[in-house]
Amino acid sequence: MSKRPIMPEDLYHYRSISQPVIHPNGQVAYVEQTIDRQKNEYNTRIRGISLDGSNDVELTNGTKDTAPSWTPDGTRLAFLRVEDGGKGLWTLAAGENEPVNLISPERKILDYAWSPDGQYIAFTSKVQIKGAEGKDEPKNEKAPELRGKVYERTTPKAEGSGWWDGLYSHLFVYEVRSGVTTSVTTGLWSVSGPTWSPDSQSIAFISKQVEDKEADADQLYFTDVYTIRLGESKPSKVTDSSLLVSQFSYSPDGQVLNLIASDREFGSGSHNRLYTVPVQGGTPKPITAKLDMQLGNAALGDMKSAGPSPSPVWDANHPERGMLVLGTHDGSVDVYRIHANGDCQPVTGKGEKDVYQYTLSPDGATLVIAALTADHPAELYRVDVETGEMIRLTRRNDEWINALQVNVPERIEFTSTDGWRIQGWLLQPARQDSSAKTPLILQIHGGPHAMYTGTFSYEMQTLAAQGNAVLWVNPRGSMGYGQEFARACRGDFAGGDFRDLMEAVDHTLDTYELLDETRLGVAGGSYGGVMTNWIVAHSNRFKAAVTQRCISNWLSMYGTSDIGISYVEGVIGGNPAENAELLWSRSPLAHAHKIDTPLLIMHGEQDYRTPIAQAEELYTTLKRYGKTTKLIRYPGSNHSLLKSGKPSLRVDSFEQINAWFNQYLREEGA
Repeated sequence: MSKRPIMPEDLYHYRSISQPVIHPNGQVAYVEQTIDRQKNEYNTRIRGISLDGSNDVELTNGTKDTAPSWTPDGTRLAFLRVEDGGKGLWTLAAGENEPVNLISPERKILDYAWSPDGQYIAFTSKVQIKGAEGKDEPKNEKAPELRGKVYERTTPKAEGSGWWDGLYSHLFVYEVRSGVTTSVTTGLWSVSGPTWSPDSQSIAFISKQVEDKEADADQLYFTDVYTIRLGESKPSKVTDSSLLVSQFSYSPDGQVLNLIASDREFGSGSHNRLYTVPVQGGTPKPITAKLDMQLGNAALGDMKSAGPSPSPVWDANHPERGMLVLGTHDGSVDVYRIHANGDCQPVTGKGEKDVYQYTLSPDGATLVIAALTADHPAELYRVDVETGEMIRLTRRNDEWINALQVNVPERIEFTSTDGWRIQGWLLQPARQDSSAKTPLILQIHGGPHAMYTGTFSYEMQTLAAQGNAVLWVNPRGSMGYGQEFARACRGDFAGGDFRDLMEAVDHTLDTYELLDETRLGVAGGSYGGVMTNWIVAHSNRFKAAVTQRCISNWLSMYGTSDIGISYVEGVIGGNPAENAELLWSRSPLAHAHKIDTPLLIMHGEQDYRTPIAQAEELYTTLKRYGKTTKLIRYPGSNHSLLKSGKPSLRVDSFEQINAWFNQYLREEGA
């Protein structure tokens, strides 16, 4: 049976898999996300599958069900459901069809955790705290519609959530027996990641509480772990405000907390490392000081519907086996085992993969991972913890993907002129004519402190389906190749990173003779967008370019982005008041009048990371100088349009990009 090329509209058939949890009897509950094309939205239901890959069935019938977990006694499945404008907690007993609501959707739960003894549920929810800014002030009874929003904090907006609403997330405890909910924390600070101690007597959580009233909390880059015992009203601080803690877990004996955290020595380019700290408090101790690897998942891709799993994970029955964590290394993300002495071994084996979620069976023998591979969208896999043997469990995308021509990328590698090892992948289309030369499109990732993998990407596949070869690489500044490599672009924007990208194109053209050096394209988003802008302002070798959610002007980016201060000062190395000449010289806008490459500019209108004015400034300048350009604005879309935006807009973006490159890279008459 012949297979057809992948088209943008095929996105509607994709089923995204995430959030696996394993029952002691071997059943795995997981979340499946599908697209409702008529409503132009995503639906999520919870399914169950056995560890042998059989009995893959639907467990819940809602359209917005997520975050499954088995109750500690294993008798019920708990999950969050969106209903009546809120999000509540529900449970479903085995063999039943109708779930029972435990915590009302009015609570608008953010995250939750069962106590190990099953008597309590800790959860977080947003509340108004007296004295918080961000509300409508001053009150005007005569004309309430004219009231203004008042802000005093340095960063009153955030990508994904918009302008701050004055609410804080706080901790609550629900007692299962009585049905009573108790407020546990309060204050002008937020709580996340509630985690129970093994004895069910304490709850630990992540919070940022600035004790110095004169300090600017928005310019202090740390978070701490706190604990609070049941029945108490004041949390105890465990860590010492020296780290940005992103994840943590209790040791099986409850005496130690294990932290995934960064010391921020190189800002956002700093590695996450593994630390331990006594529950009673103290200075966190690094146990992976010699491990030059980014912990966590720093891989970028457009086929993941959920963020990385909580980490690190312990085998409570065999604590001597160490902790399981995700590690971003050498173009892949895998599960690693780390021992107390810092020794580290991979668990999920070799091969191109992006493991973004994982869970350990109660007996410690089996991992279930959600992962992308080189030739397939995300599915669940069963992994033997001792042997690393990996067997696919779910096959939710097989019927759709088996009918399509999926092209598998080939890993490439070369040494830059100044000695760095640069890694990437080349995706070539299925050839109709073995003698015809193929256009080549360079794709540049965002970050810059992130990483491409050689796994299935819808964006790359749709470009290759049009007859293009697609090249993506990890230039200096990327994660996955050591701390020195990750920090190497900071203060050197458009220096070594620019050379790495250009040398990657040269190396690829020299290696693959059927690539057409006269038909080159370049594209990228976010940091990849600013690099695209810079490249076409300093080189005419590309015949077409696409810049998405880009940066064009570091001066205006500083004061309008939700991360403008830290990002511009960290990556470029200055601010508008003291270093205006530097920022302007490194801004693509300053060189835009030299751009001759046809440039398509695409941007979400609700982007707070790289505000849409960045696109407008570039577009206006190009039009002023009579350049070939087009601006596409996506309504209701933020910085994550490509990954989680409205389905129709994602499809449209693929179609627009294909059309642009086809217009300028196709041979005449093709």
